Amino acid sequence: QWLSDRKKRALQKKDVDIRRRIELIQDFEMPTVCTKIKVSRDGQYVMAAGTYKPRIRCYDTYQLSQKFERCLDSEVVTFEILSDDYSKIVFLQCGRFVEFHSQHGHYYKTRIPKFGRDFSYHYPSCDLYFVGASSEVYRLNLEQGRFLNSLQTDASESNVCDINPVHFLFAMGTAEGKVECWDPRTRNRVGLLDCALNSVTADTEIEGLPSISALKFDGALNMAVGTSTGQVLLYDLRSSNPLIVKDHHYGLPIKSIQFQHQLDLIISADSRIIKMWNKDTGKIFTSMEPEHDINDVCLYPNSGMLMTANEAPKMNIYYIPVLGPAPKWCSFLDNLTEELEENPESTVYDDYKFVTRKDLENLGLAHLIGSSLLRAYMHGFFMDIRLYHKAKMMANPFAYEEYRREKIRQKIEETRAQRVQLKKLPKVNKELALKLIEEEGEEQQVARKRKQKNLPSLLKDDRFKVMFENPDFQVDEQSEEFRLLNPLVSKISEKRKRKLKLLEELEAQEQEEEEEPEGKASDAESSESSDDEKGWVEEVRKQRKLLRQEEKVKRQERFKEDQQTLLKPQFFEIKEGEEFRSFKDSAKKQKLMKKTLGDRLKLEEKLGTLDVSDTTVGSKQATFKLKKSEQQRKQQEAEKQHRQERKILRRSASHLKSKRGRGRLFH
Repeated sequence: QWLSDRKKRALQKKDVDIRRRIELIQDFEMPTVCTKIKVSRDGQYVMAAGTYKPRIRCYDTYQLSQKFERCLDSEVVTFEILSDDYSKIVFLQCGRFVEFHSQHGHYYKTRIPKFGRDFSYHYPSCDLYFVGASSEVYRLNLEQGRFLNSLQTDASESNVCDINPVHFLFAMGTAEGKVECWDPRTRNRVGLLDCALNSVTADTEIEGLPSISALKFDGALNMAVGTSTGQVLLYDLRSSNPLIVKDHHYGLPIKSIQFQHQLDLIISADSRIIKMWNKDTGKIFTSMEPEHDINDVCLYPNSGMLMTANEAPKMNIYYIPVLGPAPKWCSFLDNLTEELEENPESTVYDDYKFVTRKDLENLGLAHLIGSSLLRAYMHGFFMDIRLYHKAKMMANPFAYEEYRREKIRQKIEETRAQRVQLKKLPKVNKELALKLIEEEGEEQQVARKRKQKNLPSLLKDDRFKVMFENPDFQVDEQSEEFRLLNPLVSKISEKRKRKLKLLEELEAQEQEEEEEPEGKASDAESSESSDDEKGWVEEVRKQRKLLRQEEKVKRQERFKEDQQTLLKPQFFEIKEGEEFRSFKDSAKKQKLMKKTLGDRLKLEEKLGTLDVSDTTVGSKQATFKLKKSEQQRKQQEAEKQHRQERKILRRSASHLKSKRGRGRLFH
């Protein structure tokens, strides 16, 4: 904001984040401050009230621009859109005035007896309920155009009110921290909640009596209440105790409460922060802290868009894709959010230096706090880089000496790096790492001789990093597989173990002393290398003997276990329609499965279920006959018998007919 236009343009060319900023609705701002913001029921119009001068602005979302602006006589406390669009609006103003606007502009103006703070519209009876600096609730009937008898309450003053959209119960929050519920049909009080007493828990610290600063119904049974000390209480209307109490921990009055039904969230806001939390568990979903104080929050229906009225000219628009899709008039936001980077680059100011209060005291510039030379930002200040360099030269004349010492220290570290450096091995698979280091050294020597490029090391490769960090990848040298694959590993591992011990001792000495040890002679290794070459055959034999002995011990243990275990008879159930023959069938099948394919084909040819013939091309053609089950065989036999019986019946019938014919001829 305090950069010049020229520098802003230059910054816009460099900074990608600034270029990606979107002005969703053109001129979405007020001259000084915005106090209230609301969306019409059809979702086409956004209306905002602000100062100075007192005015109302209407924005058309389909055109993404301002539709009209109307100036008023006094500041707007709150307003309500009675129709689906902007054609019927009611404004409650500071000077006890109630102003009605129609589509063309100002329609009518009246006055209430006391200063109003909030009002609600009762749709079935066309009544406006006004609450304010009085114990009475004023009722104005818009159908008859006159005031009705007011409701007399026990409260000295009332701050907020709301009407349930389902059963139209009227609720009002008082300055004494109570919520009174009234039935508009009988004009009698039906309930009283002491929210001030319920808001105080063991963790909360409050000063003074909490009054009700926000009130909102959700469905037929739920109601959220915000207090002036920063607590939000969620009630079920059937109970006098709150379901959950959420503290903002700022001690500021709750300005707005909204319900987000898709994720079961409550969006509560005070002047400093907007918190979104789960209404069942109270767990925080997310929170937002704008630069300026918040006056009102509006949730665009059935979307993830939030609009805020602030103590600043600009009205903020936030889009959170997790809460819901973008509204239909700005559906392009869904595509843009996918393309935007998740980690935006931070802005770097080349012409300014960020300093804290402690830095200013060291430079002797603490007296400049509050002047135009320092710009307050977060926990410090921005100051001109030229002024910073001049002040540092004057405050620290021995800067050259510090620079000289730093250079000397760097030279000493470079000489230390040329000394023999200890190789730090990983915690897991140390022997494998040592083996890889030795092989790498040999490969580097060969590559130097042949003038080839060095291959990348496995120890430095990220793909194999877990093998030297996770204990699950530790090589088990006592396993049978490892010993069979590596019969000579014992002697080689002994050498590596000695090296590991030496390295561990050297590391311990390095931790105790700052200077590096010179190292030790390894005469033992050179003397033992020749012995390893001579006795490798003996080592192989030893490994084989050990493995045989281990196998013998395992067999004996298994035999003992088999003797101890008692075998119990097992019973098997036969399926319906099947007959038990013998266990020989399964034994025959197992024998057949063990035979080769050629043997099985010969057997099938003998049985007559397979027919192999040569074709003209030179290949073989095999024809299989599927084996029939016992049930199919029985069915075929029954069919065959049935056919034979029918044949016999037909023959006997034809025989009888022929006899009768002969008898007639004879007569």
